[in-house]
Amino acid sequence: MFKTNLMPVKLAFAAIFASLCLLPLVTIADVPGAVVNTITEKLTSGRSDLNYHVIGEAPIDGFYEVQVESGPILYVSANGEHFFDGSLYQVKAGQFVNVRDMRLNDERQTLFASRSTSDMIIFKPAGQTKAVMNVFTDVDCGYCRKLHREVAELNAYGIEVRYLAYPRAGIPSESYNKIATAWCAKDQQDILTRVKNGENIATAVCEDNPVAEHFALGRDLGVSGTPSIILMDGTMIPGYQPAADLAKIFGLDKPNS
Repeated sequence: MFKTNLMPVKLAFAAIFASLCLLPLVTIADVPGAVVNTITEKLTSGRSDLNYHVIGEAPIDGFYEVQVESGPILYVSANGEHFFDGSLYQVKAGQFVNVRDMRLNDERQTLFASRSTSDMIIFKPAGQTKAVMNVFTDVDCGYCRKLHREVAELNAYGIEVRYLAYPRAGIPSESYNKIATAWCAKDQQDILTRVKNGENIATAVCEDNPVAEHFALGRDLGVSGTPSIILMDGTMIPGYQPAADLAKIFGLDKPNS
């Protein structure tokens, strides 16, 4: 857990820790080396047990975005002496826009438009695919299991479900062993379904499974819990939604006949 010596900041970090592990949006090449060194040295002098990565300039003059490894993003002054954390909003006509979410939508859309699906476990409709949802899932998550029980209904609407692994307990863990066993199985769909149904499946973890890569990717894309559904336009829907509600999001009124 990310901690500081100040109780208000400690409580704030505890509340946001799980939701602020995000994809770097600006390359470090955009930041002068002297600024990078100053910021990292100053932060390290306060908490040497943490690793800091300067991402780029923040949308606020004189501040930079800094990713704490396995922690939140901080907005740090150029001299490294002051920082704040939390969501940053831009004021636009008629709305407040979360700057980070807006940028991540673009990142997610670009990634899934070109990313191979060969390492995903996919449940395709019998007929025409009318929509696609990418789902970061965990086998021990109750709502992941509930969503999985509705995959047939989603397929009936013409929605293709593409699973990526996100063991919330981390790696290594028993959840990792279970979900990696599904990805290593000859019949991935069957084993994933059986594990999600709570069946006691013998652990068989292969060395070249993609679970660790999926887990890291999910953290980079802003996933903090499961299920996390990412649409092809980059929109992320955190948490469970009934199949009928997801169909409405796609503009699909009724299942295929």
